[in-house]
Amino acid sequence: MAEVQDGSHYDSTSQSTDSLRVEPIYESFLCPLTKQVMRDPVTIDSGVTFEREAILKWFNDCLNSGKRLVCPLTKKELSTTDLNPSIALRNTIDEWMNRNEAAKLDVAHKSLTSDCSESDILQALQYVDEICQRSRSSRQVVRRDGLISMIADLLKNSSSKVRQKALETLRSIAKDDNDNKVEIAAGDNIRTIVKFLNHGQTQEKEKAVSLLYELSENKALSERIGSVSGAILILVGLSSSKVENLLIVDRAEKTLENLESCEKNVRQMAENGRLQPLLRLLLEGSPYMQLSMAAYLGELVLSNDVKVLVAQTAGSTLVNIMKKGNREAREAALKALNQISSYDASAKILIEAGILPPLITDLFTVGSNQLPMKLKEVSANILANVVASGARFESIPLDHNRQTLVSEDIVHNLLHLISNTGPAIECKLLQVLVGLTDSSTSVQNIVDAIKSSGAIVSLIQFVEAPQREVRMTSIKLLNNISPYMGQELADAFRGNFSQLSSLVRVIADNNGISEEQAVAAGLVADLPMRDSVLTRRLLQDGAFATIISKVVRIRQGEIRGGRFVNPFLEGLVRIVSRITFVLDDDPDIVAVAREYNLTALFTDLLQMNGLDTVQIVSATALEKLSHQSKHLTKILPAPNPGLCFSMFPCLSQKTVATGVCRVHCGICSSRESFCLLEGKAVEKLVACLDNNNEKVVEAALAALSTLLDDGVDIEQGVMVLCDAEGINPILEVLCENRNEALRQKAVWAVERILRMDEIAYEISGNQNVGTALVEAFRHGDYRTRQVAEKALKHVDKLPNFSGIFSKMGAQ
Repeated sequence: MAEVQDGSHYDSTSQSTDSLRVEPIYESFLCPLTKQVMRDPVTIDSGVTFEREAILKWFNDCLNSGKRLVCPLTKKELSTTDLNPSIALRNTIDEWMNRNEAAKLDVAHKSLTSDCSESDILQALQYVDEICQRSRSSRQVVRRDGLISMIADLLKNSSSKVRQKALETLRSIAKDDNDNKVEIAAGDNIRTIVKFLNHGQTQEKEKAVSLLYELSENKALSERIGSVSGAILILVGLSSSKVENLLIVDRAEKTLENLESCEKNVRQMAENGRLQPLLRLLLEGSPYMQLSMAAYLGELVLSNDVKVLVAQTAGSTLVNIMKKGNREAREAALKALNQISSYDASAKILIEAGILPPLITDLFTVGSNQLPMKLKEVSANILANVVASGARFESIPLDHNRQTLVSEDIVHNLLHLISNTGPAIECKLLQVLVGLTDSSTSVQNIVDAIKSSGAIVSLIQFVEAPQREVRMTSIKLLNNISPYMGQELADAFRGNFSQLSSLVRVIADNNGISEEQAVAAGLVADLPMRDSVLTRRLLQDGAFATIISKVVRIRQGEIRGGRFVNPFLEGLVRIVSRITFVLDDDPDIVAVAREYNLTALFTDLLQMNGLDTVQIVSATALEKLSHQSKHLTKILPAPNPGLCFSMFPCLSQKTVATGVCRVHCGICSSRESFCLLEGKAVEKLVACLDNNNEKVVEAALAALSTLLDDGVDIEQGVMVLCDAEGINPILEVLCENRNEALRQKAVWAVERILRMDEIAYEISGNQNVGTALVEAFRHGDYRTRQVAEKALKHVDKLPNFSGIFSKMGAQ
């Protein structure tokens, strides 16, 4: 095989080449060490001629190993390492090579232009490859002979071996020769080479990416390579591949580095996740290039990981451009920062880079130096993104006066801007306030500033905004501040009922369950529960009928929602429960509760396990409804006792008339008198006593305690609890002593239960109950200690002195 190594040597063992030489190879042409035709023959002190590179390696090996310096052929010791070029021999060899190359090219030309066999084509390609590796002038000969286009056509050959050899040969032709590279890239050849990267076998990929790398050394061709659809995406994938071999990965990486010389390619790389070239130009490029890269960065859709990388690498540079650049540069920087700030982690990096002060300056500056409104909108959006990151803004100074984003003056300015700009900026600045009120550490500052500015009326107006996003954001803000400004919100809504009606319309929308609906329901639910004026307005707007219908449909699975269904349902249930807070104030409200059968509704909602808020609200509503039962039950007239019973009352027994409620001693029903017993609510409330949430337990216990209240038959109330197996759960609540509020309610209920002697006797032996009552007696508040003392007397843990003192007084 006539194989060329390092571009200059023929293998003397080549059989195919021997048959094509115009004259045989001479022994003197071969280096004794390499057995290859010499390209740079030199003669040493022994008179023997070697290839320069080979004999130099021999000398170095002798010196490094400490051996005597001898001629490798004659073994004669050498007195010097001087090398004498054999110019005549080199010229003779060159002439011989040229004659043989001409013969080879002639054969190659014939084989590549005719319908030859695979083996002939491969042999022809091998000839061309050998010739091209000899010298640049040889490669030029190949081009002049018109072989490049012929070889390029073989890239579409059906034989994989031919395609591979064609790629390999084209790379040899392209090496260090721009004219050859341009000719190789003619037509759609680059597109064909790129196809090998995506669909070829591993060996084809290796040779294709190596050829592409060689072509990319030409700057003019870099843009053409990048313009091939998918080329850069494929190269980016190969350069980061974990499965391709190292040669492919390395060549792809180096090709991309060459392609970076073209700005269009840099942009494409950024689109496909390779941001470093763009960032490098942003940091180190000319002012024009920095502007171009910043502008393009603002147009890209970046993954979150890339946003963090960009913030870390170029965040400070972009903030600096935003501070000091001209109008065009600032616009480009703002758009890039808008993109980067949309992820919490990258937004926090920008905060550390100092983005807040220039943002606030851009927003608040008026006059000739102010930004155009379109850019102010971008600044507002960046600020909203940054605030959404959840940083502690109360500790981040904006100026030398140590003002922060939550300082009163800054919030006042934000509120002023909100009231005096267009919907786009309004929405973004409302989002800023939403983000600040989402934080438990800064919400009070914002509430105080809103109160001191008197802005609540203007903020409420946005619930009627025609722009959905403005409306939803304002509702979110009002919902966040409602726990702190409930009364102020109620006063404002009473001043303009149309805004409350707007919220009801949002809630009533039947297009699924949206975030806006969930937030609107939460806001209305947070309004003061005992405000009968607002409750009546909601009733007048038909809100309760609509909301109860939605609750029932959600409960029955007719309305399905995604992540907002639970908060929406919780808000709806809280709104409906408003009715139960004003039952004492207005008989008409009682009629409403009857009309909607609220006892049955809330009893059913008790079974929504996992929705603690729904269970808490439902139990609390049942408590308030049950308190009305003793007033609403229909008391039957007492039967006329006979003469015998009148004269001997000791013979009479306490009886319960048929159809009369055991607890309320009258005609009861779930709908008319809100009776828990008739509404089958007792067992469900008892089940809630086993909940892990203390608030659920507390609400359920409060509702059950209405069966033991003054004005009802306490003994029958205890029996109802016994029938529902509720006594032990109540005792367990007492013994667990989870919090003071629960202990107070449990002590009160247990004292009433222990008024029944049979139960008191049975419980008197329960040490846990006794200990819990003693603890309440010792550590509870004044009222709890009094009740605990009574309970301890029932179980004989404390002496009852009242009877003794009454006898002493009688004496």
